[in-house]
Amino acid sequence: MFQKFYPDLYVDSAYQIDYDGLYADGYRGLIFDIDNTLVTHGAPADEKAKALFARLKEIGFSCCLLSNNKEPRVKMFNDEVHVQYIFDAHKPSTAGYEQAMEIMGTDKSNTVFIGDQIFTDIYGANRTGIHSIMVKYIYWKEEIQIIFKRRLEAIVLMCYRRHLQQSK
Repeated sequence: MFQKFYPDLYVDSAYQIDYDGLYADGYRGLIFDIDNTLVTHGAPADEKAKALFARLKEIGFSCCLLSNNKEPRVKMFNDEVHVQYIFDAHKPSTAGYEQAMEIMGTDKSNTVFIGDQIFTDIYGANRTGIHSIMVKYIYWKEEIQIIFKRRLEAIVLMCYRRHLQQSK
């Protein structure tokens, strides 16, 4: 019932993903959400984020930020990591994901999306047909509408974990 919301992989942090392994598996494009995926909501890129994107570029990845935020917020983060970006993306609409792949020169078979929200990030990636990795959100204090979504996400994640157990 909830499978359209299930990520392909669920990990603790965007900073713990095996990016070398993804590259070895043929992935070439990475699309990232920003807030609560890479930094706390509204924060600029920190040293950890800067180091991550420098490393991803060294590996050979094309990267794009995909955010529902307005341009000033996305640009502020991107000024420190220097990748492509799309703002006001209207996730879970597939248009932003498709535009990101076009910008990066990748396609559905070699692109991965990394984000922290099921109903926008992961659902949009799944609708687009690209590999999705969900990370645990960084900080619990968020806007009220996101707090309500997090409660619904908990139900989906419970079903996801049960699904993984049954698949073993």
